[in-house]
Amino acid sequence: MLTVNKLVAQGRGLAPVLLKRATQVELDWDMRCRSRFDLIDSAGRRLGVFLPRGQVLRGGDVLVAEDGSLVRVDAAPQAVLVVRHCPQHGSPFDLLRAAYHLGNRHVQLELKQDRLQLEPDHVLADLLRQMHLLVSEEQAAFEPESGAYAYHGHAHGGTHVHAPQTAHVHGPDCDHGHDH
Repeated sequence: MLTVNKLVAQGRGLAPVLLKRATQVELDWDMRCRSRFDLIDSAGRRLGVFLPRGQVLRGGDVLVAEDGSLVRVDAAPQAVLVVRHCPQHGSPFDLLRAAYHLGNRHVQLELKQDRLQLEPDHVLADLLRQMHLLVSEEQAAFEPESGAYAYHGHAHGGTHVHAPQTAHVHGPDCDHGHDH
């Protein structure tokens, strides 16, 4: 079994030609939340993944095996509840209200421009329907929000920052876009 204990978030810094040669694995959200597991990549190799506790894999991340080979992680389609606003009786604002209530329940939630996605839960589905939202079960990749504590800093213009929190004191010399 080949050991994997390194992650390159979204393959940043890796040459496109290396990413094209990488084998792939397709993992659902539950598997991507684990730090220790075995898997078989698209080349049929058995891999033992050993990541730091709390590390979450995202679709597009790249694992590095002990022999230096690369393995791209794809988010596997899985059962999700898809929540949309009712065009006849509501507005897109209803999704914002639903996200607020689901957040208060600490529900893993993926935010899309026109919908919300969450793991199937019949109690939450009933609650959302009572809010006059349209709820359906579909198969889709699930990439819930990381939460406020997963980010340090922010970016604009479509760029996402997935950097670990580091010690940082905000003050007059801080020049990364915060008002003081």
